[in-house]
Amino acid sequence: MYFDELNLNDNILDALDDMHFEECTPIQEKCIPEILEGHDVLGVAQTGTGKTAAYLLPILSLLDDGGYPEDAVNCVIMAPTRELAQQIDQAMQGFGYYLNNVGSCAIYGGNDGTRYDQELRSLRMGASVIIATPGRLISHLTMGNLDMSRVSFFVLDEADRMLDMGFSEDILSIAKHLPKKRQTIMFSATMPDKIEELAKTLLHNHVEMKIAVSKPAEKIQQSAFVCYEPQKLKIIKDMFSHEQLKRVIIFSGKINKAKDINRELKRMGINSGEMHSDLTQPERDEMMFLFKSGQIDVLVATDILSRGIDIDDISMVINYDVPRDAEDYVHRIGRTARAEKDGRAVTFISDKDIRYFIQIEQFLEKTIDKNPLPQDIGEGPEYKAIPKKESRHRHFHHRGGKGKGGKRPKNKKGSTKPRKPTNN
Repeated sequence: MYFDELNLNDNILDALDDMHFEECTPIQEKCIPEILEGHDVLGVAQTGTGKTAAYLLPILSLLDDGGYPEDAVNCVIMAPTRELAQQIDQAMQGFGYYLNNVGSCAIYGGNDGTRYDQELRSLRMGASVIIATPGRLISHLTMGNLDMSRVSFFVLDEADRMLDMGFSEDILSIAKHLPKKRQTIMFSATMPDKIEELAKTLLHNHVEMKIAVSKPAEKIQQSAFVCYEPQKLKIIKDMFSHEQLKRVIIFSGKINKAKDINRELKRMGINSGEMHSDLTQPERDEMMFLFKSGQIDVLVATDILSRGIDIDDISMVINYDVPRDAEDYVHRIGRTARAEKDGRAVTFISDKDIRYFIQIEQFLEKTIDKNPLPQDIGEGPEYKAIPKKESRHRHFHHRGGKGKGGKRPKNKKGSTKPRKPTNN
């Protein structure tokens, strides 16, 4: 479906034209009409499917059409991380380019007092749309800097990620400041029980839109090493000694581990940096700039980078730890092979993580190739399922860790701006 076929106003359609956006993604096609109709919506779709536009476009269109107070905050968008809040704000600037009376303000923690003062000035001057991380928003609410009593739209983006990060109580606390009569929109990449419970609490007679989690792009070359934990850094050293690897992200599940990995990479002479929530916002901004500009070759990151961050030229993703959820695996390796480029994804499977990777292979409905270990690092564990009653008492070994593993519709809104067809 084309955006022209939806009931978006002309200013939004003109901005989409300028950005060369013509066709909706499935989640946009399903959610935009429901939001325009005023329904609460729960959208379930993985990252990279266009969820941000799925809620921003109809909300901005409705706000631009008028009927909302000009001296109030009309929309609050919650995001789990500063990076995603910044990205939503950037998308807001693009989609709202032709809107005169719909301004936004992004507020997020980890900054010095200067940033806080800037946020305070923006809030006092008036912003129709607030994009915020939970902790910083609560700070402004506690200080009396923000009145949300007339909010018409409340959006939770990456809701499952916010719950994983422990923001459940913060979200419920924020919701108490909202009027009962509002439109609430939740987007999530997964649908665990806790998301269903949150939806029951916040949403009213909502419609649910699910887009099945797609398998990783076929152009991602997936492989794995079956190894013990101490062998992982030795494998990385061997990989980098045979290739000049650049534009690499190494994912680790824990902050301290990411710090340790980066420290060891630097000792190996690898040009690396780290990205995690222990960094201040200026430090994180600087690290992203260094990586995007090619000044560092390898970024060791927690799952803060696995969703919602657009970096199009990643050549390789290394899963230093096996994700506990198959969908998280898809999100992580989805950072590579973007923008029509090829990519590689390598996973290190320790003896304790074998069962989790077997579940991932079952989800993918394919067997991932297992690479032989470098000859000088010893043997790895055997890749086979361990019965539950034996899992705490037995380990299996074998040599080398090997295994086998048409025509565009006319503008229905009558915009005078010519539509330029693009090649999709």
